[in-house]
Amino acid sequence: MTRRTAADLRSARWFADDSLRAFGHRSRMMQMGYDARDWVGRPLIAIINTWSDLNPCHAHFKERVVDVKRGVQQAGGFPLELPAMSLSESYVKPTTMLYRNLLAMETEELLRSHPVDGAVLLGGCDKTTPGLIMGAISAGLPAIFAPAGPMLRGNWKGKVLGSGSDAWKFWDERRAGNISSCEWTEIEAGIARSHGTCMTMGTASTMTGIADAIGMTLPGASSIPAADANHIRMMAESGRRIVDMVWEDLTPAKLLSRAAFTNGIVAAMAMGCSTNAIIHVIAMARRAGFDITLDDFDKASRTVPVLANIRPSGDKYLMEDFYYAGGMPGLLARLTGHLDLDVPTVNGRSLRDNIAHAQVHDDDVIRPLDNPVYAEGALAVLTGNLAPNGCVIKPSACEPRLLAHTGPALVFDDYPSMKAAVERDDLDVTPDHVLVLRNAGPLGGPGMPEWGMLPIPKKLVQQGVRDMLRISDARMSGTSYGGCILHVAPEAYIGGPLALLKTGDLVSVDVPKRTIRMEVSDDELARRKAAWTPPPPRYERGYGWMFSRHIEQADQGCDFDFLETRFGAPVGEPDIF
Repeated sequence: MTRRTAADLRSARWFADDSLRAFGHRSRMMQMGYDARDWVGRPLIAIINTWSDLNPCHAHFKERVVDVKRGVQQAGGFPLELPAMSLSESYVKPTTMLYRNLLAMETEELLRSHPVDGAVLLGGCDKTTPGLIMGAISAGLPAIFAPAGPMLRGNWKGKVLGSGSDAWKFWDERRAGNISSCEWTEIEAGIARSHGTCMTMGTASTMTGIADAIGMTLPGASSIPAADANHIRMMAESGRRIVDMVWEDLTPAKLLSRAAFTNGIVAAMAMGCSTNAIIHVIAMARRAGFDITLDDFDKASRTVPVLANIRPSGDKYLMEDFYYAGGMPGLLARLTGHLDLDVPTVNGRSLRDNIAHAQVHDDDVIRPLDNPVYAEGALAVLTGNLAPNGCVIKPSACEPRLLAHTGPALVFDDYPSMKAAVERDDLDVTPDHVLVLRNAGPLGGPGMPEWGMLPIPKKLVQQGVRDMLRISDARMSGTSYGGCILHVAPEAYIGGPLALLKTGDLVSVDVPKRTIRMEVSDDELARRKAAWTPPPPRYERGYGWMFSRHIEQADQGCDFDFLETRFGAPVGEPDIF
């Protein structure tokens, strides 16, 4: 491998010349107390930090950035922290998905516009992982992703609690009158006990695991709990490694391939992944120039079993247990027959080399292939006259009786009316009904909020019902579970068939056959389509206005059309005059 020289460094364009403009750059560095010895001949490393006071998942990044800087300096680089949008899943409304592409744009432009040679990407909370990686792919500089890590297990009265999953479960018990206000407060205090991302196999752990599997993190980095001392060491090592990646000119374009993304899909299926993985992987792959589609996910789902016994697909364990059992390297070592092992990774080695000595230390946490948690993959893609471009279900996390079901639809056009109706004692609903929420997709939501795990009607909860079929063009939290069919495309807001469904229409779902349809004739659907009128726009100015004009549908990854690689020629380096 030919190593670059100091003269080849991108940052040299800002600092090396004997010119008035370079004089200004050097003098402003000195204004901050730096000396020429800090930057001359050294790679300048951007640390894109998504810390904020309102993101508990990234609360430790204020300290971890110091560890990354230490690693960069040890390897002979010059670290420079650049703050970026935090995208706190807990607090950003109506949904962080509205802003994933904005973080991707910010990351791309931060890297392009500043005098930096490579980047360490600090993320982990759901949309930060794809947002940062999408931006880094488009910027084209060497980059390594350093994941936030999952939080510690929750605890209440000696019971192990899992983020999100147990919140939904105990909320239903509270609605049924089985949990007091005092107990509810105790659960609030016990379910999230440290910094870090959700410790269930939600979107955060799914996406950092995929980043690991496609080769964008140090091997196994995604599994390390945020509060573990090994997490500190991983951050420092990420800082050291990015300096060598700059000298090697190891960019995302040299790391990522279609095979890398299919490896990510295989890992996702075996993890019992979040349904959100589909949208994000499609978007990341298209940024890299690879046309990953829903078909790639469904193909993998038919052959790759769920091996990670982690809630909500699993029944017992959490991410802390997954790490102790062998983590992502251990899981991948059990999937070698499904993986392309020759793909490169950020540490300069192939996936084959990285997992050659990986072991599994607990066969109940990371199951062997002959004893899976679920025989097929975590997700299934359905199509039919209700979702011509596809929709998604997580069969590993729903009651088996719902995998082949026909029932009457109970349709809601917006979340407030649905929320009010499900609390009514006189609601005309049975366990066989199919609850439907529409106008909650990329444009309709707006931003495709995580509303898809529709609450079970209170009268049914009190009867002991804990799952029923639910359909929407929204997403759901990766920590959610149940018979929820999501991402219906095209969405109702733009006139997709979901907009034509009426309460009382029969809906048939057959997951083994991968079909979903409303039992309504084509002639009747044509009449309804002719009578349908588009809803008013969600935004008339600002970022939302731009979002509405350029967002793509769920089956295409929900990127902005103008950010995809195929939209136009690559953006060149900025002029410096």
